[in-house]
Amino acid sequence: MQQDYKLKHGKPYPSGSKFNDKGVNFSIFSRHAEQVELLLFASAESDEPFQIIPLRKEINKTFFSWHVFVSKLPAGTWYTWRMDGPGHAREAGFRFEKDKQLLDPWAQAISHKRWNRKAACVPGDNGRTAMRCVVTDDRYDWEGDTALAIRSEKAIVYELHVGGFTRHSSSNVAHPGTFSGLIEKIPYLQKLGITHVELLPIMAFDEQDVPNKTAEMGLKNYWGYSTHSFFSPHPGYCVTPEQGTHVQEFRDLVKALHKAGMGVIMDVVFNHTAEAGANGPVINFRGIGGKTFYHLDKKDKSILRDYTGCGNTVNANHPLVARFIISCLEYWVREMHVDGFRFDLASAMARGENGEVLQDPPVLWGIELSEQLIKTKLIAEAWDAAGLYQVGSFPGYRWAEWNGRYRDIIRQFVRGDKGILAELATRISGSSDLYEHQGRLPINSINFVTCHDGFTLYDLFSYNEKHNEANGEDNRDGCSNNLSYNCGIEGGTSNVNILELRKKQAKNVFSILLLSQGVPMLLAGDEILHSQQGNNNCYCQDNELSWIDWTMATKNADMLRFVQQMIALRKRHPSIMRRRFLTGIIPEGENIADVTWHGSEINKPLWSDSEARILAFTLTGIEENEADLHIIMNMSDENSIIQIPQLPGKKWRVAIDTSRQSPHDIIPPKEQKSLNERFYTVNNKTIVVLENNEF
Repeated sequence: MQQDYKLKHGKPYPSGSKFNDKGVNFSIFSRHAEQVELLLFASAESDEPFQIIPLRKEINKTFFSWHVFVSKLPAGTWYTWRMDGPGHAREAGFRFEKDKQLLDPWAQAISHKRWNRKAACVPGDNGRTAMRCVVTDDRYDWEGDTALAIRSEKAIVYELHVGGFTRHSSSNVAHPGTFSGLIEKIPYLQKLGITHVELLPIMAFDEQDVPNKTAEMGLKNYWGYSTHSFFSPHPGYCVTPEQGTHVQEFRDLVKALHKAGMGVIMDVVFNHTAEAGANGPVINFRGIGGKTFYHLDKKDKSILRDYTGCGNTVNANHPLVARFIISCLEYWVREMHVDGFRFDLASAMARGENGEVLQDPPVLWGIELSEQLIKTKLIAEAWDAAGLYQVGSFPGYRWAEWNGRYRDIIRQFVRGDKGILAELATRISGSSDLYEHQGRLPINSINFVTCHDGFTLYDLFSYNEKHNEANGEDNRDGCSNNLSYNCGIEGGTSNVNILELRKKQAKNVFSILLLSQGVPMLLAGDEILHSQQGNNNCYCQDNELSWIDWTMATKNADMLRFVQQMIALRKRHPSIMRRRFLTGIIPEGENIADVTWHGSEINKPLWSDSEARILAFTLTGIEENEADLHIIMNMSDENSIIQIPQLPGKKWRVAIDTSRQSPHDIIPPKEQKSLNERFYTVNNKTIVVLENNEF
């Protein structure tokens, strides 16, 4: 490869590097650059480029695109860009630095092995510490694979971290912490019963993007909410990234999950990038066209507006940036067969070029209306870090939302808060108050109680306060309003009664979550009672504090069984997975409503009782031979005798009683026994579910 390859003018489209049998076409956007160079390297480890290609405006620039075709250049060639322009006019929004090597924003594979973030933050040549891109060969045998078409009402989402899922020594996989390692755990996911994995960010991110004190402690960015290369899988999750196998390894994962009947949802971060604030590193966008890509102060464009808490905000509704985002999403669906996306701080993408909140943001509608994305699941974290909160009002109709109000009310109810039964009923019925008036559906609500950001489920009932000292920020980071309850002792304990209560509370949460209308989302590890020792912000903890300890699957096998059976119960009851809202009205010609609400007595819900902590309801089956359900939730401190409705010709059987020991806490239909009494004693902090199956 140590030769000068012959050049042609090249074409402006497509952007990035495009390989064919005749060579490679390179194209990159920069409206204001005045000098552009392409640097070619033999490997990701090469100290110097073997060829530097200066581009000429008169032959290598079309409108705002710089391009060149390198004849006979093979796939596997590594490259970077250098650009120069009006770099001294920062107040005008420019940040050109002629000595900085830049990543191609459209690169499909990158190496960060030599990367030094600090060197990219200061003036000067960073050639030996810059990240590099590699030319990829897109050819791949999908074996007939296509994106899955699982209806949203039937979805059960499982949020996981690719690295942390298998990095623990107990995972017993060949390549821990990689896409390949996750493939080995697919049988576990199948047995659990989930339908979709939601992967924390797997687009290439900067692991060095943490506060200085945190970095000095040897910690790094673990979650991945610091993207710099939106078309490239993260090299840290690849087995052989130095060989440029990123695309193939991720495709192998998607194909394997699809073969197992599970969809792939990517957590994507288009609200900000790894280039941070005004003194952040020059990686790609800042050195190519930061004036276009970021929100800048109207008067002094050296100041970046920050609606994300991360130093910068992507100017998502600029026409060129919107096109970049939409084409990126289309790439992951078209070329990588991804089934959906969850958008981090999605409300930041609703802001116009001056930071104002737009009623109809072009980028969000462009995503919703894209023909290539028409069958793709779209999930918004419908708020940003500057106070914009859009749960129930996020622009568009297809977008589902992380329902933060659902999370909060379930946490409050299970810990024992009083007088919230009316809102509780609304939340578990699909949050019609948020969505119905817009013509939206229960499937617009992503119901969750825990996620990567916050306490794990076990910690939710083990800690009253966050314990984030290990992060190096003096416990200032992370949310302080956790709506948690430690069950009597903060943290670890040998008290058997408290340990049993914590486990029961975890079962209560899983029961409510999987009995609610809408789309349930589970946090990986909750099903085996994973703990982070009270740390509710493990963004920098790439260690055993965050990693899934697979010995817990044996230690807490009873909990794992409960969740498996709970998911199975949901799947056999279409009445829990309705596409339309419950009405409580008896239809003409029928003798029963879709839902009937109760308290301790039949048909007497305690809506106006400010002390009440008991709610019961009956769900009518909607398919032939589907059993009705009667659900009783007693989160009071006392046992209570609850009246049971009598349905002509049917007998109730106990399916769930979270106060019982395994395996009697949840019972499969064929093992259930008839309940002949008109009353049932529901223990304190307990959920009971009755089915009226006939066998």
